[in-house]
Amino acid sequence: MSQLPIEGVMPALISGVRHCSQLILKAAPGAGKSTYFPLQLLQQQVVSGKIVMLEPRRLAAKNIARYLAKQLGEPVGARVGYRVRGEQRVSSNTQLEIVTEGILTRMLQSDPELNGVDMVIFDEFHERSIHADTALAFCLEVQEALRDDLKLVVMSATLDQAALAALMPEAEYVESEGRSYPVEFRYAPLGAHQRLEEQMAKQILTLIANESGSLLAFLPGVTAIKRVMERLRGLPADIEVFPLYGQLEFSAQQAAILPAEKGKRKIVLATNIAETSLTIEGIRLVVDSGYERVARFDLKNGVTSLEQVRIAQSSAEQRAGRAGRTEPGLCVRLYSQSQLAQQPVTAQPEILHSDLSHLCMELAQWGAQQVSDLRWLDVPNATAVSQARGLLVTLGLLDEQGKLTPEGQRAAKLGVEPRMSAMMVMAKDALPTAAAVAALLEEPEKGVVNFLDSVQRFTQGQHNQQQRVLARSKSLANRLGGDFALPALDTAMVAPLLAMAFPDRIAQARVNQLGRFVLANGHGAEMQDTERLAACDYLVVLDLMRTQSDSSIIFTAVELELDAAEHQLPGLFADVECVDWDESKGRLVAEKQVKLGRLIIRRQALPEPPREKMTQALLNYIRRKGLSVLHWSDKSLELLQRLRCAADWLPEQDWPPLSDQALLDQLQQWLEPYLNGIHSVKGLAQVDLHAALLAYLGWPLNQQVDEWLPTHYQVPTGSSKKIRYQQGQDPVLSVRMQEMFGQQSSPCIALGRKALVLELLSPAQRPLQVTRDLASFWAGAYQQVQKEMKGRYPKHVWPDYPATHVATTKTKRQLNS
Repeated sequence: MSQLPIEGVMPALISGVRHCSQLILKAAPGAGKSTYFPLQLLQQQVVSGKIVMLEPRRLAAKNIARYLAKQLGEPVGARVGYRVRGEQRVSSNTQLEIVTEGILTRMLQSDPELNGVDMVIFDEFHERSIHADTALAFCLEVQEALRDDLKLVVMSATLDQAALAALMPEAEYVESEGRSYPVEFRYAPLGAHQRLEEQMAKQILTLIANESGSLLAFLPGVTAIKRVMERLRGLPADIEVFPLYGQLEFSAQQAAILPAEKGKRKIVLATNIAETSLTIEGIRLVVDSGYERVARFDLKNGVTSLEQVRIAQSSAEQRAGRAGRTEPGLCVRLYSQSQLAQQPVTAQPEILHSDLSHLCMELAQWGAQQVSDLRWLDVPNATAVSQARGLLVTLGLLDEQGKLTPEGQRAAKLGVEPRMSAMMVMAKDALPTAAAVAALLEEPEKGVVNFLDSVQRFTQGQHNQQQRVLARSKSLANRLGGDFALPALDTAMVAPLLAMAFPDRIAQARVNQLGRFVLANGHGAEMQDTERLAACDYLVVLDLMRTQSDSSIIFTAVELELDAAEHQLPGLFADVECVDWDESKGRLVAEKQVKLGRLIIRRQALPEPPREKMTQALLNYIRRKGLSVLHWSDKSLELLQRLRCAADWLPEQDWPPLSDQALLDQLQQWLEPYLNGIHSVKGLAQVDLHAALLAYLGWPLNQQVDEWLPTHYQVPTGSSKKIRYQQGQDPVLSVRMQEMFGQQSSPCIALGRKALVLELLSPAQRPLQVTRDLASFWAGAYQQVQKEMKGRYPKHVWPDYPATHVATTKTKRQLNS
């Protein structure tokens, strides 16, 4: 382990740890921060108690532990051990314990003082998982309130130093360079009609034919990896191809990262699992697709979508670093330098785009009533927190005050996802079945649509992860004081138990639409009409993914017998009286409905309702017909677009939900107060939607939005020009070019985060140029425009130095008179 760059800063690191309670280490890939640094802490006995090092990925945690144990000449589990979900190698002699993120959170919840632990290291913190952010917030509070002797180290290759310094202002900061091996960069951006997998395969074949060493290719997901593997068939015998991704068996992951056999080279096709903490021996060639797949939680429908997005600059740096670990390398990027420059420096942290139900469960167990009770690098979105707590209340884990119910207290000790923990604590006599269901969902079989098929294979001893699922089932049952045996598993209870866990995902078949369903949360879902479950009246949907359409694809589900569910789970069903406006009859109608969430299970007509029910009827009418039945003036539409842009560009502010569906869901909150005196559908045209939206926004946001996203911008001539807003697009300002003379750079709004796109017009108000960078336009393309315009509009001024010229609306003659 000699000649590692981190050795140069080791005295500063050791001193910092000894004399400060907090330390921030920035070290480039290959510096030795994950291996040499913790080993020195151990060998120099810098702290007397245990060191816990947090690793984001199971593969990295296990391999680092094995590597360090080997350096000490000891087996794993002696002085160096690891703990990951379902597996641990530790002993009473373990001094350095490498754990994955959920493990550390459980340690903190069970023992907030972390007795026996003197140091916690957060490795690869730039990945910013929700677990790492939560654990750091907990540790900072522990350090402040309970353990001022606890030492915290945060380290990564690409840290947001300013943000971390604000969170940990007393921390010692140490920076180490990486290895000095140079990496050559080549850019090969994809053409408009070129497929990623095809071009990736071509680059790989070219490099393997013309360069030495092994190759690591970064692809966005498993599907892309398999497609590239298909295109690499028929390679010479000395070239081996290995996939590498998170769901792969550990033995297959190990095969991918081990050195190639003597006389052979390897091609590793990986997701971003290979970005950090892993050194794949012999790699000197990297091909970077520039993409990754990110799970984003949709607040509107409670469904996660897996989006393919361009990577941040920090990820590009990490990926390229794999090529220069052991010798000079080459990195081919399937994108341009300008595309990379347009990407954010760091990726958006999980805490800003994930389902927060697990976080809210952790906070409730920790005793934090408000998110603001703790210190965060990025404060979770208030709307996402509210929705997550709503789900936990529905599951019976939280009360209306946000505190753990007795069932919630039992569930919190399980350390599993809230839906599963709720199911298990509510299962009572069906605990063995619930434990098996939870364990099976942690180890899902690929390509299995009907979850009962997996259950049947497990009961028959034929599941592809039989022993792991069996051990996990026993462990989960034991945590609730129960026992587990396969014969106790009751398959008839599987669907009702899952309905407890996924009440919002109980699905009702759409009439005469095979394979198409509507969920209890109102969202649409579908599956192939050739699947057996496609013909069911009701399902419980376990795994689905949002697509670009309004519907989600169902991957896993079970059939639900509704009569049995009503008997076993009466709390899911509600009797309601509904009043609506019947267009064909031109009057109010009322009916009694049995509902499950938004699903209408049965309905029965009631006598004609009184007139005071009109407001409720109108709201139901709007929900059914959509927002378009309201009278949207230009003023109210422009406000709505402006608010939606504000919510996208300033997500840290407490914006209410503003999508069409959210506005329909919140009609009683924002529209009902403005329906007083409205007695018919025709009367809806009188509603002032502009005022209703501002009231919905609330103070002080309804004042601040005009400051942050103004309706107009005052140009250098003093004229006030309207800014055009459209969600998903940059703000646009159309203005005659002469009126922008003297403005040296593009004006910005949204607290400086958004530059106005300037549509510069001719004296005749026709578009001449669109620019996002006014300074660059003045210095470059303006000269060509000036040349053309002098001939077309000779009476107007076209100065050589527009950035310093006086803005004007006048002709040369008017200026000189």
